[in-house]
Amino acid sequence: MAAFSLQTSTSGIARPSFETRIPGSDLGSNPKSICFPCQPRLLPLTCRSNSKSRSRGGVVMAVAVTGNDQSQVEVDVSLSPRVNSVKPSKTVAITDQATALVQAGVPVIRLAAGEPDFDTPSIIAEAGINAIREGFTRYTPNAGTLELRQAICHKLKEENGITYTPDQIVVSNGAKQSIVQAVLAVCSPGDEVIIPAPFWVSYPEMARMADATPVILPTSISNDFLLDPKLLESKLTEKSRLLILCSPSNPTGSVYPKNLLQEIAKIVAKHPRLLVISDEIYEHIIYAPATHTSFASLPGMWERTLTINGFSKAFAMTGWRLGYIAGPKHFVAACGKLQSQFTSGACSISQKAGVAALGLGFAGGEAVSVMVKAFQERRDFLVKSFGELSGVRISEPRGAFYLFIDFSAYYGTEAEGFGKIENSESLCRYLLDKGQVALVPGDAFGDDTCIRISYAASLPTLRAAVERIKKALVELKPAASVAN
Repeated sequence: MAAFSLQTSTSGIARPSFETRIPGSDLGSNPKSICFPCQPRLLPLTCRSNSKSRSRGGVVMAVAVTGNDQSQVEVDVSLSPRVNSVKPSKTVAITDQATALVQAGVPVIRLAAGEPDFDTPSIIAEAGINAIREGFTRYTPNAGTLELRQAICHKLKEENGITYTPDQIVVSNGAKQSIVQAVLAVCSPGDEVIIPAPFWVSYPEMARMADATPVILPTSISNDFLLDPKLLESKLTEKSRLLILCSPSNPTGSVYPKNLLQEIAKIVAKHPRLLVISDEIYEHIIYAPATHTSFASLPGMWERTLTINGFSKAFAMTGWRLGYIAGPKHFVAACGKLQSQFTSGACSISQKAGVAALGLGFAGGEAVSVMVKAFQERRDFLVKSFGELSGVRISEPRGAFYLFIDFSAYYGTEAEGFGKIENSESLCRYLLDKGQVALVPGDAFGDDTCIRISYAASLPTLRAAVERIKKALVELKPAASVAN
């Protein structure tokens, strides 16, 4: 099995490398190696004494030796084709790797995670604490408490200009659950899910889980990573079922202007089967003069749009796991049916906190505006700092808290003791090795020319990270030519 390992090099710096591990082998034999599986780990089933695994006709079998009679029982431990078709999240893997390094004493600066570094605002936290004290700790309705769904309806009408009733809302354990349930609810095997790239890492995998085909539409940094309506129109077919839009965007920070969304809406209107998932989780983290437009608010789009939002990003509530979907009752009820068999309702305590969050005022009030101001200051610092590097291309983010920077000018270089920089992944491995900064390679988001940098970290931390990155890049030299 392939696994990601961080080994101590001769210089004393943990070096990322890929190695092969035998499932079930002693992982503690090398105390200087931290192993991170890059795919689900297949462990042989053990019955009392010992077992071994083998393959028969492409099916993985575990041979278990039972107690006294020593007879052998074969157990099929293979995984479903659906699971095998799904890739692990690279952002989660890298974040876990960086965390393990820090716990091992390596001073890694972690700029891979997509979560605010701020604490949840105290008013929200107190609402959760009070929910516990007051015994609000039992199951809630599957779709969410009426109180929270009514608050969501009020927010969507006042802030987004779209009208829903509580039975058109389903509250879930995070916006990610809301999205995957929507994809599963509306896609049939063979349907196509249209995804502009760069994309959030989970979109294509969610399509595959629904036995649908992700259709990736590239964008360009020179056009701020915004989807070209003409390209969209040329790629739509009778199989096209979903278009996924994310604005402000993860990983680019791009914000779709209203006039561009209107052009896209006109194209969508020509295709009866085509629905739109509008992922608006970063809507409040936006920098003037950019403004947010909900796709469902455009003429004729309410009936076609499944609006996704939540509390993790704007309200710094990532650990509370609370998100929601809003849309036509027919589709939302289908999402609720799936949820009733998956997880049932979201955490009761988190829902009370969600009500408090929506009560902070328009767009989260002062509590959110303070965080947004800090994010903008950090963005400005990074854009200026990386803009000083020769060959680096930047599209200035208009929202969210990510920079998606084109570092491809450094591909083809090499570093002594490391080797050649061939792509975004090898550059990220080098920066983790040499600079001890954890970043996410752009290939995880569908664009190998770039690297994603999260600026959900303090300015002093970002200054230190920039210094390390620049110092590491200086040491890259043109690759030596090989004589024929």
